[in-house]
Amino acid sequence: MLTFVKRKLHNLLADKKFSEILTGSAWALGARVIATGLGLISSIIIARFYGAEVMGVVAVINSFLLLATIFSLLGTDTSILRLVAEHLVKYSATSAFRVYRKTQYLVIVVSLITGTLFFFGANVIAGRVFSKPHLSFYFALAAVFVLFKSLMLLNTQAVRGLRLIKTFALMQTLPQGFNLLLLLLLGLLVSNKDVPVYAMLGGFALTGMLGWVIMEYSFREKSRPCDQVESMPASTVLSISLPMLMTQTMTFVIAQTGVMMLGMFRSEADVGHYAVAVKLATLTSFILSAVNSMAGPKFSELFHSGRMDELFYVARRSAKLIFVTTAPILLFLVFLGRQLLGFLFGKEFAVAYWAMVFLVIGQFAHSACGSTAIFMNMTGRQKQLFTIKAIAALLNVLLNMILTPHYGIYGAALAAMLSLSFWNILTLLLIRKVYGQTIGYFPVLSNSL
Repeated sequence: MLTFVKRKLHNLLADKKFSEILTGSAWALGARVIATGLGLISSIIIARFYGAEVMGVVAVINSFLLLATIFSLLGTDTSILRLVAEHLVKYSATSAFRVYRKTQYLVIVVSLITGTLFFFGANVIAGRVFSKPHLSFYFALAAVFVLFKSLMLLNTQAVRGLRLIKTFALMQTLPQGFNLLLLLLLGLLVSNKDVPVYAMLGGFALTGMLGWVIMEYSFREKSRPCDQVESMPASTVLSISLPMLMTQTMTFVIAQTGVMMLGMFRSEADVGHYAVAVKLATLTSFILSAVNSMAGPKFSELFHSGRMDELFYVARRSAKLIFVTTAPILLFLVFLGRQLLGFLFGKEFAVAYWAMVFLVIGQFAHSACGSTAIFMNMTGRQKQLFTIKAIAALLNVLLNMILTPHYGIYGAALAAMLSLSFWNILTLLLIRKVYGQTIGYFPVLSNSL
């Protein structure tokens, strides 16, 4: 396996056409490794010193905040990546900044409305949706931070569009870094079981504010007085963003239904066990995210300039890079995951092993299929992607409703595995049907990729 990985990486390094994405991915990958490591340390501290129940509360509140920011962003965190890259290629940095600024104001207004609604609805969400009235304080507190997390996500994607590799790498590490710093400081100063929740929310707030400053400086450095500016109405931004919003909603459903269902039908401890399984099983997501962070703007550039052969070449090479770097990690988790769970989080969490194995199988399918979602979004096929993810989300919800009440974390993990594999494979087949080419990498089935 080690020889196989070395050979494949050597081939990728020698590829001149792929060098831009590979160089950028190396920076992004390094940042994601650091961010993942910081997040893992935070999870270990919470599990060891605060217990599975608090781990479960953090997971539920994080899922709630993810849902709230989906509605407040309206899909703009995906569309801004495409629009900034497109305006830089066709017009100028000033034109890209105008689009960003208009999008930023839109997000601020919608975030304030969304946060207010969720704040006053916290009692209903905690009591009627989750049947846990004692969590209402946490939901209300999280609603206050919707604006900060929305800006954090928007700014991170805008930096990707500008292709500021080192700045993007920095912004990738900030939320987890601030979270761990606050967790340690507050833990030393205050003896309170709510410290992990405060640390998580505080990390989002600090990153959101610092990200705003970074974006202002980055755009102004690139802009020139004589730049060509193409005006884009807010309605046009929304027409591009809303299908992406629907797709993100479906992605949330696929990724977070297990946590939400366990929160409804099981104890906070079960949610904590499942959250740890997800944390380990998705360790390789930082690789996919790192490659996509550089591949997304490149896909948009190549597609809008009509260089289709180069587009598919780069997409396939991206898929190969993802596969050969994730496969060893996933295999390690399958064979040594039980011992790792017990060593890192405590013997109590070894019960999450088989749930983690199911999730790892889903990650194998995700890695082999490559950057399917970002490819669809960057090539103007966001509506078809939404349809596929909507079907997968419905499948996930139905499977969770059937399996989770009876089989707990194992049922939730099986539902996630099946739905994740389903939408990735179906999207890959659609790309093949439309373009006559594939972007996946399956070394056992084909040597042509």
